[in-house]
Amino acid sequence: MSLRRLLALSAAVPGRLRRPLSTAAASRPPWVLVSQASAAAGSAPRSTAHIVEPPRFSSIVVPALHVNTSAAPDPDSDVTQVLVGRVCSTSGDGLVLITVFDVRATAPILAKQGAKRVRQVTGIDPEHSPEITRFLCNLLTGQLTRLPDIVNGPRHCGPQLGVLTQADRGHGPPDRFAIAELQGNMMFRFLSDTGDWEVAVTAPCKLPLARPVYFERGRHDQEVFAFGGRLWWVDLTWGAISADPFSDQPEPRFVELPRGSVLPARSTGPTGRVLRTIEEGDALRRCALGRYRRMGVSQGSLRYVEVWDREPFVLSSFALGDEGSGWTLEHRVVLSRLWADGDHPWLPLPEKTTPQIAALDPLNGDVIYLMVGRHVVGVDMNREEVIGSSPQRTDCIPCVLPPWLESSRIPAAGKKDDDENKTLADVLVRSDGNHAK
Repeated sequence: MSLRRLLALSAAVPGRLRRPLSTAAASRPPWVLVSQASAAAGSAPRSTAHIVEPPRFSSIVVPALHVNTSAAPDPDSDVTQVLVGRVCSTSGDGLVLITVFDVRATAPILAKQGAKRVRQVTGIDPEHSPEITRFLCNLLTGQLTRLPDIVNGPRHCGPQLGVLTQADRGHGPPDRFAIAELQGNMMFRFLSDTGDWEVAVTAPCKLPLARPVYFERGRHDQEVFAFGGRLWWVDLTWGAISADPFSDQPEPRFVELPRGSVLPARSTGPTGRVLRTIEEGDALRRCALGRYRRMGVSQGSLRYVEVWDREPFVLSSFALGDEGSGWTLEHRVVLSRLWADGDHPWLPLPEKTTPQIAALDPLNGDVIYLMVGRHVVGVDMNREEVIGSSPQRTDCIPCVLPPWLESSRIPAAGKKDDDENKTLADVLVRSDGNHAK
């Protein structure tokens, strides 16, 4: 998501969220849709999560106190400081990776009310290089760990960063975590075992064609996700590359999309505002494939879903066989027919409105969440019916909330015998906003 889009979304997040749901297992959902737009506000030393059941989306506020910022602009100028947050990835077991940007926005002063200035944000200052802060957060307890700043490495890595946890016993609370971004034959990563950012050389990745993958250009179709002890980076024209960030020499593996879904390699796309040819329109559409295609984890399997961006809006779902043996078409539903006879608040669809994929239900392979106009809509493809909707719209990521999450801590970072790196959690703070001390 662009900074401009995040800036607009962050303005809609209230500074004080409603009281979170209880973290008792009986009163909280087993998983949530986490809004990718997070907020950094106030001087409280705690993070706050507003947890609600899908199709509504949950949200996070991290304390601005722990965000890297540059010198504040002149309060009488037309430039203001805005802290814009983005949930980049989830670990699959309740930990979320958040990046906060210290953005300078052009915001003319409309009026002055004593020391308070009323402004209207009109854009982002392109001359300002934002400070960047990265956090790992336990969604239920609010425990927050700030990752070390990147000193030697690609400072602006972020959209392709994913987080993966590992438990020594194979299940239960994690004992270690890794945060990584794949860049060609290099992996830039942070390992909790060492407490440092480092570069690892990967083994060669065998691709079926000699063409670049989209994320190697510094762009991304969707968030990185965790599955099968590996992180997955997706190029929605072609397939996904996965790798184990804990390995001394990660071995990338490629999984191609279902045969009928593979598209030609992307061009650089049209440069002008006017699309002069059909080919330019197709190129632009492929740059926005994250709206109509998604790969993810559901019910313990790797799945891929896509929806036509034209009437009659056909939604298809595929599951990958064991050991990557091939894709199986599980569902194909005509959305226009599915909700044609219902009294749904998003109907009739305004002109040029098309259903877009929001998320896969991580616990039910039959359920997909769509964004339709200003609504998030849950569809059960097996029963061919709408199972719920919410008059909210945002970019979101599914996050499972296992029972042990409410009592577990983020794994300590750094060598166990290194007092200087005891725990990054102790460097920062653990929120007690969602449970009693």
